[in-house]
Parts: sequence; structure tokens; C-alpha cells
Amino acid sequence: MEKIKYGIIGAGTMAREHILNLSLINEAEVIALSDPHDESIKQCQELIKKEVAYFNNHLDLIKENLVDVYIISSPNFTHIQILKDVIKTKKHILVEKPLCTTTKDCLEIEKLTKDYPSVFWTAMEYRYMPPVAKLITEIHNKTIGDLKTLTIREHRFPFLKKVNDWNRFEKNTGGTLVEKCCHFFDLMRFITKSDPISVYASGGQDVNHLDEMYDGKKPDIIDNAYVIVNFENGSRSMLELCMFAENSEMQEELIAIGNIGKIETSVPSNESGLTSSNLRIGMRDGKTKLETISVDSKILEAGHHHGSTYYEHLAFINAVKNKLNPEVSLKDGLIAVAVGEAAEISIKLGRVVKLNEIII
Repeated sequence: MEKIKYGIIGAGTMAREHILNLSLINEAEVIALSDPHDESIKQCQELIKKEVAYFNNHLDLIKENLVDVYIISSPNFTHIQILKDVIKTKKHILVEKPLCTTTKDCLEIEKLTKDYPSVFWTAMEYRYMPPVAKLITEIHNKTIGDLKTLTIREHRFPFLKKVNDWNRFEKNTGGTLVEKCCHFFDLMRFITKSDPISVYASGGQDVNHLDEMYDGKKPDIIDNAYVIVNFENGSRSMLELCMFAENSEMQEELIAIGNIGKIETSVPSNESGLTSSNLRIGMRDGKTKLETISVDSKILEAGHHHGSTYYEHLAFINAVKNKLNPEVSLKDGLIAVAVGEAAEISIKLGRVVKLNEIII
């Protein structure tokens, strides 16, 4: 069996997660890496047990025409130019979230990829976390009737240190609600099966990075927020984010309520050491059901997203091999960024922001 050959552009934390997960899949192999920082390359090199090609510039990697798939896991602000360069190859693309740092840039990539001949996939691995995937299936099967409200809560640690501290500034990340939370806005849209129409958010930078300085500038990324999203079908969703909370056993919690019942689940934090979580369904007639969702420990050890990167890669490979549409499209990535951008604007202006103000 001929393996699908991967080249990774951006050799940071997510690149290492991709390397570890792809090493578990017989149909895939990483054969090339690109990053301008030698230390990042070195850390990835330690995980790859064979000889691969290394480049300091993604253009040199592209020129060699070695791979079937490009994974883009470079800093957010670099995505727009790297995508413009990689799109010209017509190869399969898996781009890490956020697609770009602004909706405007996402719209430009959408135009450039019209009738794109290969798989273009936005990495939204939260869809593939086993307890979340099970919750989604139950909701779409109408187990709780017609979905009315969806709440997502994440209590977690502050942003990690990155090369040159690029993630400390909104201009590089798109803002916390784009950088961190586009995952959740994608989940909301996917779960509700409806497009967002308006966003209201309240948030601020209250605890994290207040005493830090970089080249004379203070970080400007928010560390907590409430975000309410209204959807075309009448459902509504709320995100509660806190990045200075105790990183307890369950880092994320999801609660969905329909007209006949409620379903809830949670995702263990990496530090908890837990390999399973519970999914609970409670009906208005008093009946309840509890199910334990487990993940193989070997898959858990390959990343920081409760096994989801592994399952996402299986779905991506299936799309590549069978010439299927991506399960997470460029449009999915675009709208997730737009909701995050609307939320950031809502906080600044103190008002509801409609999506047609952002996607124009």
C-alpha cells in the first residue's frame, strides 16, 4: 500500500501533535518539515524515527514537490500568505485553525480556491473528540427533540509560550475569540445545523499577562468572556470562557437542551489522566441514561485534544482516498472566524454585532 505523504509547514506544538498521531496510522507518513526556527525543527525531528526533508522556508518545500498533503500549522498571521503559496500546488491541504486571522483574509482564500481540485480541510478537531462526537450524534438523532439551547464552557490555563511570543497580541492571533474559540463557534454551527446571525459578547483581560512586556508593548489578548450566538433556526448558544481558572478534571463541558430533554458531556483535561468521561441524557418525563465514553490511552498520549486529532486524520485520509468533500470545509473555517471576529468587536463596541456586518 502506497502511503499518503505529508509535509508540515510550521513545526511547533501542533506539528508535533500531528506527527505523533500520523505515526499511529499506517496509511500516512510525514516526509518533510518546514520552519524558519531550528529549535522547532529539532523538536519535531526527535519525534520522527526516520530521515525526512527539512526546510527553513515553505517555498523551498513547495518547490521540491515531495508531498501529497500539506499541513499548515504555522502561526495564525502567516496562514494567509502560506495558503496563497500552497494553493498553487493543487495538493490536499489541512490548515490549522483559525483559517486566517480576519474574515476578510478568509474570504480572499475562498475566492482563490473556487473549484479547488483537492481536499481543503480546516482543522476543527473538537468535532472529533469522542464524547463530543457522541453528543452531536444524539442531538442530530433528535434524542432530546428539537435543540433550543447549547452551552459550551471552557475553564483552562493561559496561552502557552510560543516562538517570539507571537500569541500575546491580537494582531497576530485575530484575538482570543478567534484564535482559541473558533473551535467552539464551529461546534455551535455544526450542532445547531444553522448559520449564525448575530453575536453579543462581554469579556476582558483581567488576570493573564498583565505584567508582561514584549518590545515595550503589553499583551492585549482577552482571558475571559461570555459570548451569545443567535442562529437562523431560532436556536441560541453561549460560550463561557475563562483562561485563568483551575484546570480541573474536566476542561470543557457541553450542555444541549431540546424540547423533550437534555444531554450533557465533558472533556477531561490532559493533566487529569482520565481516559473516559460520561455522557448523560435526562428527559423531561424523568427517564435518564448515563454512558461512559472511553479513548484508547495510546491515542490520548499522541496529543493534547483528547484523541480528536487522530480521529480527524482518519476522516481526512478517507476524504483524500475516496475523493470526498471535506467534513470541515473552508466555509466552516470562514464562518467560525467571522463569529470570533464579531465577538471581539462586540466586546469593544458594547453592542450586538450581526454577521452580515462581518461577512460582506
